[in-house]
Amino acid sequence: MSDLNQQWLPRIEQELESNILGFWMKHTPDEQNGGFYGFISRDLTVNLEADKSLVLNTRILWTFAAAYRMFGNEQYLNIAERAYRYVNEHFTDREFGGLYWMVDAAGNPAETKKQVYGQAFAIYAFSEYYRATGNDAALEQAIELFHTLERYSYDTEYKGYFEALTREWQETDDNSLSEKDLNTKKSMNTHLHVMEAYTNLYRVWKSDVLRSKLKELIEITMKHIINAENAHFLLFFDEQWNSKSEHISYGHDIEGSWLLVEAAEVLGDDALLAEAKAIAIRMAEATYNEGVDEDGGLFNEADSKGLTDTDKDWWPQAEAVVGFYNAYQMTGDTKFRDAALKSWDFIESRIIDKEHGEWHWSVTRDGSPSDNLEKVSPWKCPYHNGRACFEMIERLTGASASH
Repeated sequence: MSDLNQQWLPRIEQELESNILGFWMKHTPDEQNGGFYGFISRDLTVNLEADKSLVLNTRILWTFAAAYRMFGNEQYLNIAERAYRYVNEHFTDREFGGLYWMVDAAGNPAETKKQVYGQAFAIYAFSEYYRATGNDAALEQAIELFHTLERYSYDTEYKGYFEALTREWQETDDNSLSEKDLNTKKSMNTHLHVMEAYTNLYRVWKSDVLRSKLKELIEITMKHIINAENAHFLLFFDEQWNSKSEHISYGHDIEGSWLLVEAAEVLGDDALLAEAKAIAIRMAEATYNEGVDEDGGLFNEADSKGLTDTDKDWWPQAEAVVGFYNAYQMTGDTKFRDAALKSWDFIESRIIDKEHGEWHWSVTRDGSPSDNLEKVSPWKCPYHNGRACFEMIERLTGASASH
């Protein structure tokens, strides 16, 4: 191991175990209603009435299953089991299949639509829980969800996956993931995370039908979702893949660059992998040239005219570490390794909350915490930062995460 790796690795391990995983174990279990609190503000004030999101709960499950798989710590297994039980007991729709988008604080269905993004995270989490524990029921759930998505969400005419459906899996006009997102039939974000979910499932279930679907998703991403001209993701689409937005999300670009390569590696198709690597390097190059501030932090967003959001949210910083390091591994170009390290330095100096633990949601361009008060919320979770640490530990020690 190089001197740089030897110095960097303990910083990452310390941050992961003491600050990120430690925070979620200590502060988030809801002992009154079960599962985990739906909202905690950055000064650690708990909102006992907050709804609980499918995204948060499946991401907690994925994170602590992965942590148990990596470290063998029974405390991590206990949190993973808690998340697995809660998702099964409260989010699972026993009548129509799939999982609800939101439940209330007591665990009753609050938003029953079937957001495909959320179903994807359930596949991702169940397959990881199976990887960590060998729990056959979890694998069966992931496989069943895969078949459900293919039955109801797959676009047989233009390929890809529709954004959302009603509880009964009927067409809906309510597609948006969040208030920030356009109400379109298809999105980059959902396809990215369906690809990620299918990748993780394919690690443990080498089905021919899943293989063909994962291959098609990789091809769709490269053909329709990545802008061939500038190597940025296009974000929103109609059914026929006509782009509906000029927005650029640097965090998604750098995250997508390494997830695309990971998907092709797990698939094991050499020609597709070569193509994925070439386009991923272009994506990392574009993000490096346009999206990185002088302090090493990654800006949130831009459009064709330039930067539109110069805040630096927590999750793009985490993805920048992995994405730039992945580009370094593919190219040997040390500017990418240096960018990954500088991203980590920025996280340590600005993003980590040294007073209350875990990470701030965001900092402004001058490095002070933004006005977002979320420490735990439907979207503020241990997945991006936890996963970045898992990935970097595996990459710096030479352990393979892919197979």
